Amino acid sequence: MEPFIVSARKYRPQTFKDVVGQESITNTLTNAIENNHLAQALLFCGPRGVGKTTCARILAKKINEDGTQRPDEDFAFNIFELDAASNNSVDDIRSLIDQVRIPPQVGKYKVYIIDEVHMLSQSAFNAFLKTLEEPPKHAIFILATTEKHKIIPTILSRCQIFDFKRITVKDAANYLKYIAENQGIEADEDALHIIAQKADGAMRDALSIFDRVVSFSGKILTRKAVTENLNVLDYDTYFSATDLILKHDIPSLLLLLNKTLALGFDGHHFINGLASHFRDLMVCKHQGTIELLEVGETAKQQYLEQSKKTSTSFLLEALEKANDCDLNYKTSKNQRLLVELTLMKLASIDFEGEKKNPESIALANQTTNFIAPASFFKNEDTSQATVRNSELVSRRSELLKQKISEQETTVPASGNEPSVAVAEPIIETMVGSSDPVDTTTVANAKRINIKIPSKRVSGLSISSLKAKKEHQLNKKEEVLDENNLPKTSFTEEEMQRHWYDFVKQIDAKGQKILASNLSTDTPKVLKDQTIWIELPNGTMKKEVEREQFGLLAYLRSKLNNHFIDLKITVNEETAKKFAFTPEEKYEKLREKNPAIDLLRQEFDLDL
Repeated sequence: MEPFIVSARKYRPQTFKDVVGQESITNTLTNAIENNHLAQALLFCGPRGVGKTTCARILAKKINEDGTQRPDEDFAFNIFELDAASNNSVDDIRSLIDQVRIPPQVGKYKVYIIDEVHMLSQSAFNAFLKTLEEPPKHAIFILATTEKHKIIPTILSRCQIFDFKRITVKDAANYLKYIAENQGIEADEDALHIIAQKADGAMRDALSIFDRVVSFSGKILTRKAVTENLNVLDYDTYFSATDLILKHDIPSLLLLLNKTLALGFDGHHFINGLASHFRDLMVCKHQGTIELLEVGETAKQQYLEQSKKTSTSFLLEALEKANDCDLNYKTSKNQRLLVELTLMKLASIDFEGEKKNPESIALANQTTNFIAPASFFKNEDTSQATVRNSELVSRRSELLKQKISEQETTVPASGNEPSVAVAEPIIETMVGSSDPVDTTTVANAKRINIKIPSKRVSGLSISSLKAKKEHQLNKKEEVLDENNLPKTSFTEEEMQRHWYDFVKQIDAKGQKILASNLSTDTPKVLKDQTIWIELPNGTMKKEVEREQFGLLAYLRSKLNNHFIDLKITVNEETAKKFAFTPEEKYEKLREKNPAIDLLRQEFDLDL
């Protein structure tokens, strides 16, 4: 039985062309070698598993090739690797410096690869400075690290820095596909994309995951097998969740969450995946951003189909709610309830779009339908009806506002045109009939279609100002007949009883301050049917004056007297009795109990 070699070692790149996802760096190094423009101190930094050490070995082999060596020559005697994680002392660096002085026996250069260089101690860094700045002509140093910020600036300034980037999901999936074909493994494209996403930009991790999944599923690699082995949620879970949200099916959505939690996933993982799913749907809304979707072709088609069912406003609101749940998850005392509440909110979003302003109907190029009595057509000829219709159009805004306030049921219009219902009092006013509109007249009414122009008119235009002026001239002011208003006499006891009933009502509604102010003094009745209350300060007076209209309306209704008035005064003597400063409070206490002064002197107290 042959020993198994992991894919990360078996398929380690041997040339710069084989390196995945680092084209800019490999091209730079290749050109530097060809043009003899290579620095003697290089720093390779970036995340784990992106090819730093691999590129260092390829570079060490490349600079020693002269065309006469064997194809399998690896120049092992010219390459020295030092693991700074375990060899980080000053003595280790001094030993390295002693070796640097000796020229190579084979090849042109000695290459010293120091991995995890950020682990060197401060004294080791200082011992390395001089040699790094002025190394022998035959020596090249390649430092590799995942944490560049831990390296002292004096080292950084002496090196040529190459920043390795994370390997994209697409590049990693393509390389995994190449390896699967070499090994004769049938792999779904979606399965390889899931492995690449799980690797999080590290090619070595992707190859390790690939080996593990192949050991689990054999020669056929399916998306289901990958999700089961890696314990990740499949795309189908989020597609189903989004479909249930769009259907407002809260019970099924909660059952789906319960099923997911039963598989061993936590709520945080589920809500994060759902937020990423909404992000992918948003990416599919525009043709130019589809390339940001890092999934296989089969999954991409599913995303495109589901994105057509969702609106941009829905996705924005859904992303905001999911992100809020993510931020609050760790601090929540009941984390499952938080996720369930978020899902219920998501399923309650009206994703059909924002509610339009009802008044915008009056400005649209639409037909407004309303019912007019039959007598309107009997008494007027065609020309009179045309004039009257134009007058009705000019008052469409008032008509719609009154319709909204009264919440009338919409009258169905003929055809596909929207309609606006008009209440019976409006019919009477608009038509100009003095007779009341009975149910028979409404039942036998005819329908008028008035075309409303879509052109908007500025509120500051001359025509609008003229129309406003004419409206003010034609407007009839309502004059109240004081002789017909109630003026029933009442006693002080009756007034006080209704007064305190009002106080109880507002106190129950939560208006505690107003209830307290009205209970400060007992109200009295003056000769001219005026109720008088005396308050201790001006602040309370202002509070009562601000809310007096509701009080007067209540008392006038209960006492059947429209001429009741309220008089509020401030008792200056009472106001002066209040102690506002600590000194005044202390003087007040000393007046009541002189012994408090002895207490202060005994314990040497201060105010």
